[in-house]
Amino acid sequence: MPDESGVDGMCQKTNISTRTSRRQRSGHASTVLPVVLLILSATVAAGSQPTDSTIVMAREKFEAGKYEEAASLLQAALVQEPRNSSLAFWLMRNHYELDRIDEAIRWAERAVQLEPSNSEFHQWLGRAYGRKAEKTRSFSYARKTRAEFETAVSLNPANLSGRRDLMEFYLDAPWILGGGKDKGWRQAEAIAALDVVEGCLAHGSYWQAVGKAKSAEAEYAKALDSRPARLEPYFEIADFYQAREDAARLEATLDAAARVNPRDLRLNFYRGVACILARKRLAEGEQLLKTYLATAPKRRDFPSPASAHVSLGRLDEQLGKSALAAEQYQAALALDPGNKDAREGWRRTSKTR
Repeated sequence: MPDESGVDGMCQKTNISTRTSRRQRSGHASTVLPVVLLILSATVAAGSQPTDSTIVMAREKFEAGKYEEAASLLQAALVQEPRNSSLAFWLMRNHYELDRIDEAIRWAERAVQLEPSNSEFHQWLGRAYGRKAEKTRSFSYARKTRAEFETAVSLNPANLSGRRDLMEFYLDAPWILGGGKDKGWRQAEAIAALDVVEGCLAHGSYWQAVGKAKSAEAEYAKALDSRPARLEPYFEIADFYQAREDAARLEATLDAAARVNPRDLRLNFYRGVACILARKRLAEGEQLLKTYLATAPKRRDFPSPASAHVSLGRLDEQLGKSALAAEQYQAALALDPGNKDAREGWRRTSKTR
């Protein structure tokens, strides 16, 4: 393990799912399986055409952000096939997106009960437990989170996103809950042994966690040099440069992402943010962010609408429009009352109204 001198080995925060959620919001190292694999999984579990059809329709609604409609479809199908693990899993996923964590836990536990050897089911049960731990500050649910992530990895050591979730838990959790930077590093090394790009991302996340941004940036540069064929690595790296307010490298990362898929809706968000960070093409940045708000589905693996409103608030502040900025921050807080950036922005701008 690399030298961690000067780094506190015990994590002081208890928001176990925070870093995992951040990756989901931007689609990094996404645990959402490819469509074909999910459909095949449903076929194996259910073995019937009606169920296959339901999974396909529910998946389409899920991808469009129509979680209530998808949940209704799946709930009705489960009445006919109460022991279908894939239906239970996808019902869990929709409740998770709707932030109905108790229901998500209920159906994730059901899926695991029906198919205890499924690594992805354990991983998502761990994520649901992690959200519960974050909301309630519960050590009990935090321990359950770790247990499910560890089970997911033991069942399938090649589950890269499961290893990444476990790594993030180890990095975030205090030692009393089984956390530890050394454990996190070992997971990063295991990921790197299986996949070069995912290994760079995992190492980059590790270096961020121990406060070594230059080392993290070096890993992300290596990931970009590999020219990933998927968009998720680019957006994870974009988040890093956004946090560091490095507009030039953010724009370069987005240009690389656009070569993979120029129509991805998340590009509107990040390009709008890049304009604001660079303090140029502000009208274009405003339009990009408003387009994102109007067209992007509300999904945890996309930047949140609240974050788009925060960026619009910053843009209005740059233009000296404090009243409009305050409205944007207020809109962000309505969507996400715990958003620190929105709260601070509101305090700055509301005083001038």
